[in-house]
Amino acid sequence: MVWAPRVPAPRAPVSWLTDEEKAVELQQVQQRRAAETAYEAELILSMAGDRPATDDPAPGTPGARRPGWAVDEGYAGVSEFFTAELSAVLNLGRRTAGHRYARAHTWLTKLPRTFAALQAGELDERRASELADVLQHTNAAVAGQVEAALLPEATGLSVHKLRNRATALMVELDAEAADERCKEAEKTADVHVYPNATDGRATLAADLPTDEAVECYDIVDQLAKMLKADGDPRRIGALRAHVLSLLIRRPADHEFPPVTANVTVTADLDALGGISSAPGEVNGLPITASHVRELLARVGALGLTAPEGGSLSFAVTGPDGELLATLTPTDLTRLARRGCPQHPDDSCDCPIAGPPPATDAYEPTARQRAFVTSRDRRCRFPNCGQRVGWADLDHVIPHSCGGATDCADLCCLCRSHHRLKTFAPGWRFTMTPDGVLSVTTPSGVTRTTRPPGMRPPPPAAEPEPPPADEDPPPF
Repeated sequence: MVWAPRVPAPRAPVSWLTDEEKAVELQQVQQRRAAETAYEAELILSMAGDRPATDDPAPGTPGARRPGWAVDEGYAGVSEFFTAELSAVLNLGRRTAGHRYARAHTWLTKLPRTFAALQAGELDERRASELADVLQHTNAAVAGQVEAALLPEATGLSVHKLRNRATALMVELDAEAADERCKEAEKTADVHVYPNATDGRATLAADLPTDEAVECYDIVDQLAKMLKADGDPRRIGALRAHVLSLLIRRPADHEFPPVTANVTVTADLDALGGISSAPGEVNGLPITASHVRELLARVGALGLTAPEGGSLSFAVTGPDGELLATLTPTDLTRLARRGCPQHPDDSCDCPIAGPPPATDAYEPTARQRAFVTSRDRRCRFPNCGQRVGWADLDHVIPHSCGGATDCADLCCLCRSHHRLKTFAPGWRFTMTPDGVLSVTTPSGVTRTTRPPGMRPPPPAAEPEPPPADEDPPPF
């Protein structure tokens, strides 16, 4: 038997449908989506069964998980690395992939009637997901009792009411499960930054116990109202944001030792100088002596200096956004004085700066670390994005297998994905000299990530049609 993908049935154009037909079609779309979600869950759980935990590093061996490390949960003996593979296969973030895996496991092992209703399109994905989320940490017997009580009326309840009813029933039948949910939430709690690329702002969010979150908000709100009462013209919401920022960055009295925030700002010199409003690059191609002098002059004209206790460095990019070199103001001054050793008149195109050289040692040099972290900025595993401050510099070709300690063979990987690359079987990582990383899962799916700011190559030109024959073929 040869497997072939399913071909969707043809549909009439939407403009042909009446209002009644559109409503019916929308309901059918929801039913089909429910059935496809159930099919996806079966596929996920079947693939998980092919990734046994026995393939993971055993306790006490190199690469074994350690207490406190953030690792993905594998149900019923499934590998801790499966969620990472699922995220790559679905091209989704790790948390979203983990949620779909947990949901599939709950449906198929604890909520069989909910899953059957989902397969038949009788229960929509959202309500089935709410039941799975609430009952994930309870046992199958309690889950079955809640399911039996709520499933008959689930479609008649709002999503919010269904969740509340399921939670109340579960707590009544299994208080320990509710405590387990709180423990799980505490283990996965974190502070997140969600950048808003359209207005230069970002959202700072924290996962806190409800009582702490309410208390924090009340303190911020009271202080913001005091500012408003003193005549501050800003809206109350803007004042709350201002107060929260001050409380974190300039705490008045606390038991913690003093710290200095480390902030990396990436800016284009053309944009800083008012020449351009869009990101760009500084010339491009080789970094010549004249190029360095021009860059130094522009830096001086802009008055860019290192902040107190901080540092200032420049990432010089090429025409496609690829990183050519990372330079400090001292480097720029030194290179400007030295110039090209072979052509003192600066009339050449000889490069006088570039990536730091390779080293024979296993550990990258400080200059290599600066270059690679400036190039990658985040963990390079597809859909991860962990900050470089929490990432390792990894040899793409392992050092033990002949991989060089060179920027062309180093990339940033968070500790979890570094362990996956080193110890999980069946994965393949390759990287081009300019930092384009390709990751292939054990199931054969390849995802490619480019360094931030690096533009993809232009599409290949279509081949020109062959010239027409001068003589027509004989008939």
